[in-house]
Amino acid sequence: SPHLQIYRPQLTTVLSISHRITGIVLGAGAVALVVWLVAAAYGPEAFACMQALAGSILGRVLLFAFTFCLLYHLLNGIRHLVWDTGHGLELDAVYLSGKLVVGGTIVLTIAIWIAGIAARGGF
Repeated sequence: SPHLQIYRPQLTTVLSISHRITGIVLGAGAVALVVWLVAAAYGPEAFACMQALAGSILGRVLLFAFTFCLLYHLLNGIRHLVWDTGHGLELDAVYLSGKLVVGGTIVLTIAIWIAGIAARGGF
């Protein structure tokens, strides 16, 4: 691109970069899951430590962000699969599907967390 200082990023650019970033975050989350499983196998004290970390404010923020990244990556991946069939490649359809991915990600993330909080009987 010419000069990044004067270039206005398009929705498609932002969504493409976001897809890559969420993929990296999901990889880091997979490592964290393995650490959690190893702690569970190591013993009750190690598992309790990991549970305390996951239950802390920072842990919950990271889990919320991971949920958001997982859903975004999933929905955007489905969008790309539709494109692979040759459908939805018109400019208007590309922008509409991008907005649907972002909106769906937000709605589903909030819905999952509300359902999880309700199932536990509170935060």
